[in-house]
This record gives sequence, C-alpha cells and structure tokens, in this order.
Amino acid sequence: RLKGKEEYKPTVDIKLKRLFNKVKKEFPFVELCVWNTKWMNEFMRHQPFKFYTVLEVEKDVAESIFHALNREGKQVFLEPDSETFQLYISNSQEALIIKQLVSESPLKMINKVKIPALEKLLVDMTIDINLYAAQQSEIRFIYENVFDRYEVNQNKMRRYAYRRNRELEVENLINLALAKN
Repeated sequence: RLKGKEEYKPTVDIKLKRLFNKVKKEFPFVELCVWNTKWMNEFMRHQPFKFYTVLEVEKDVAESIFHALNREGKQVFLEPDSETFQLYISNSQEALIIKQLVSESPLKMINKVKIPALEKLLVDMTIDINLYAAQQSEIRFIYENVFDRYEVNQNKMRRYAYRRNRELEVENLINLALAKN
C-alpha cells in the first residue's frame, strides 16, 4: 500500500444514489455497486463526452433487475457486446449498463452507496474494452496518475487481477506506473 496519499472518493451524485436505493429496496439481499464512467476523467488527458451509468449485480438477478428498470422506461442494456455498444449505446444520452458483479470484487461505501474500489476499476479497465473504450489509449497514463495521486492497495489489486485472470497485464501496468513516480 502506498502511504501518504489521499483515499479515492469519487462524487456519488443523486442519480447514482437513487438508482442504488431503488434496486436495494426492490432486491434487498443482492450484492451490487453503482458508478459512472465520468469518474475516469480526472485521470485522463483526452476527455470523453459520453458517460455511462454502470450497475454491477450478482449474476442470478441481473436479468430480473434489467426487466424491472426497463419497465420504468430507462434505457437499460444487459451485458452489452461490442456490436450493441456501437449500434445503440454510443448514440445514447442516458445509457444504464447492467453488468455481472464478480464475486469478491473490491467495493466500498460512500454516502451509504456501494461503489467499486479504485483497484477494481483499474483491473476491469484491462478487461472490458467496450465499456472502457475511451480509456484504452491512455491506460498507462491513467495508471500513472492514479498511483501518483491516490492510495492504492496493490495486494487487493493483485488479488482481484488474479481472480479476473489478468495478473500479468496488471502487474506490468503497476510496475510501469511506479517506475514513473
């Protein structure tokens, strides 16, 4: 763990809080987290202009939650593939993406809302190239900025990368980021 740096605390806006509370109320025993892709902007040189709200839930209830939110008229996408991103999500203003939450994912609470830890976002960035399309060209720069500004639990990150079968790629990015700092 790198000491002496601040803890990452992104802004959990009212829309994220409402979404979290709505899903938690209807599905009280489900493990979930919510976040927005705009959180990555502070680490990037080139700023994307499209953002997505992401709801990660347990696999067993993803479809039920998808249908519940879809009935409310929200533009919801369940585990979208690259073609869906290209045809529908990239042209959408208010896309809500439902993804499967990997068990034992690093999560944390901010203002009574469960969000992914920074370590989870960094590892997932190496895997989900559709969701993190805007970040792919700057992934090394993002890692460098994160390690420069925030406290990062490398053990937690490595363990999660191992669970996602990305340990070598993540280890390489960590080493490159630490070499710059």
